[in-house]
Amino acid sequence: MARGIKDKVAILGMGCAKFGERWDKDADQLMVEAYEEAIADAGIETSQIDAAWLGAAFDAVNIGPSGIPLSVALRLNDIGVTKVENYCASGTESFRGAVYAVASGAADIALAMGVEKLKDTGYGGLPVRTRGTTHDMIGITGSAPGNFAQLAAAYRAQHGVSPDDLKQAMAHVSVKSHANGAKNPKAHLRNAITMEQAINAPTIAAPLGLFDCCGVSDGAACAIVTTPEIARSLGKTDIVTVKALQIASSNGWEAQGSGWNGSYFHTTRVAAAKAYDEAGITNPREQLSLMEVHDCFSITELVTMEDLFVSKEGEGWKDVLDGFFDADGQVPCQIDGGLKCFGHPIGASGLRMIYENYLQLLGRAGERQRAKQPVFALSHNLGGMPNSNVSSIAIVGLSDA
Repeated sequence: MARGIKDKVAILGMGCAKFGERWDKDADQLMVEAYEEAIADAGIETSQIDAAWLGAAFDAVNIGPSGIPLSVALRLNDIGVTKVENYCASGTESFRGAVYAVASGAADIALAMGVEKLKDTGYGGLPVRTRGTTHDMIGITGSAPGNFAQLAAAYRAQHGVSPDDLKQAMAHVSVKSHANGAKNPKAHLRNAITMEQAINAPTIAAPLGLFDCCGVSDGAACAIVTTPEIARSLGKTDIVTVKALQIASSNGWEAQGSGWNGSYFHTTRVAAAKAYDEAGITNPREQLSLMEVHDCFSITELVTMEDLFVSKEGEGWKDVLDGFFDADGQVPCQIDGGLKCFGHPIGASGLRMIYENYLQLLGRAGERQRAKQPVFALSHNLGGMPNSNVSSIAIVGLSDA
C-alpha cells in the first residue's frame, strides 16, 4: 500500500531566472541563470548531483526532444538526465521526477529544471504544433481564452452569480496579482492596475477582458533536492521538506459524458484530496498559509479556490471580494504575482511556484514576505483545458511542521 513521501525529501536549494521578454538570453543561458542561484543556495558542487530532470512543454525549437541540453548547459557529470513534458504542469513534473528519485533511494541529490523560451516563437499566445494539416498535436481544439470563457459562463450559471458580481471578482483577482507583481524584481509585469482598468479593459473572450488573461514569458526555475538527513549533514538548519506531491490526469470523462457541468476542474479536486491526505491536512482553509495556483485566467484562480476545498462551492467569488486571498489576507494567493504577472514560461511555472513558497517559508521573500510565519504552502498547476487537463499539487513546509 502506498504510504506517500511526506518529509522524505528536502529542498536543498532553489533558483529562478528573471521572467519576461528575455531577448538577451537563450534557453541554455536562462537555465544557467536559475541553476547558479540554486547551486549556491544548496552549497554543493555540480559533481554531487546524481540525476536530473528537465521540464519543457512547447520549446522544441530551443530545447529539443531530450535532456541533453540541460546536461550540456550545466556541464553535468555524465549523469542521467530525463526530459519530461505535461502541458503547463511540466515544471512540477520535473520536480516530481527528482523528488521521487530521492524518496526511492535511487539518488542522494537530484535536480529539477523547468524552462521555456516562448517569446522567440513570435506568437502572442501559446505556439501551435501540428501533425499534418488538420490534427493538433497537443489534442486541444479552440483558443485558450475561448475555452476558459466557457468555464466562466458555466460557473456563473451553475451558482447563480450575477455577471456584475463575477466581473468584479475576476477584476479583483487581477488587481491583486498586479499589486503583488509590482513588488517582485523577477516578475515580467510590474505595473499595478486599478479595478476600473480591469473592468473596462478590452474584451478578449467574454466575459474575459485583457487583464483577466496571463501572457507568455521566457524563464527558467530550478530545484535541488535531497534527504533531510543529507541536508542536515551539509549544515542546513531550516529545512523545507516536501509534504505531498500528487497529480491527476483527465480520463476523458469530462468531455465524453453528461456528468460534468463545465464549472470546475475535476482533476484538481482529485489531486487536492490525495495531497491533503498525504500531508496530513484536514482543514485546508485553516491550515494552508499561502498558495500559488494556476491563474492562466482570473476565472481559473477563482474556480480553483473551490476545487482546492479552501472556499465553499459556489462561494469562491465572495472570498475573493472579501480579500481572503490578498497579500494581507488569511491565505494569500499569488503573493509573487502569479502566472498573471510573474509570467508563464510553460515549463518553468510549476517550479517558479515552489520557489516562491520556499522563499516564504525561509523568510527570504523580501518586500513580499508574509508577516506571519508560513507553515504549509501549496502550489497548483493546471495543464490543458477545462474539459481535458492534468492537475498537479505540491505542498511544502518546514521539516518540523
